[in-house]
Amino acid sequence: MNNIQPIGIFDSGIGGTSIWREIVSVLPYENTIYLADSKNAPYGEKSPDSIIEYSIKNTEYLLQQGCKLIIVACNTATTNAIEILRNKYEVPFIGIEPAIKPAALKTLTQSIGILATKGTLSSSLFSKTSDEFTTDINVIEKEGKGIVALIENGMIQSEEMTELLCKYLNPMLQENIDHLVLGCTHYPYLIPQIKKIVGNNITIIDSGLAVAKQTDAILEKYKLKNDTFQNKSHQFITNVNPNVLKNILSDVLIKHSVAEIAF
Repeated sequence: MNNIQPIGIFDSGIGGTSIWREIVSVLPYENTIYLADSKNAPYGEKSPDSIIEYSIKNTEYLLQQGCKLIIVACNTATTNAIEILRNKYEVPFIGIEPAIKPAALKTLTQSIGILATKGTLSSSLFSKTSDEFTTDINVIEKEGKGIVALIENGMIQSEEMTELLCKYLNPMLQENIDHLVLGCTHYPYLIPQIKKIVGNNITIIDSGLAVAKQTDAILEKYKLKNDTFQNKSHQFITNVNPNVLKNILSDVLIKHSVAEIAF
């Protein structure tokens, strides 16, 4: 394995770019390939077998591109498929899980909210983590149905999005939550709107920085860090109209482009 080979990142669409941003911030010398399977988004509403099938397909594409490590930048794909991927392939995998543990450890009101997809909330890995850390804590779980589809269609600032967020978050506020866990990599792009609804006294937690730090540690462990300090290469690939991915990355695409391929 060559250290200049890229880190592969995949998600069911554009949401995992929130993870990509943390990766390039913590690991500025690494090359990356970001794969957006927007055609099959959202994974959270698919069957476990379909999620596993998509995850294998995405992994094999990234391995064909020579990736040295793969980040499953999707909570649903992680909770449903990552153990299968680790058993099937030799490269290291980094997964994403809702940050239940820090929320449970830090809550003062003993009440936390979790906004995630159906596929994440219904997974055995999520249940195991939740059972382990939230025994004496009031946990309000809400499936963010419809949110990913709006983000994928470029409707982050829409009235429809505000209505959905109010529908899911207001019941949590009534239960006196003091921490809100975002259990989908699309959701960090909604933090400004979420703050308008929940105010400044609720801590919003996502997994992005933790994933970047874990990636750093795994690269170090396997001696895979890129130490050449040469010009970085970041590739973005999607299987639908690339405009939404371009819009969400408009601040970083001066030097990089988005390719649309059939897969």
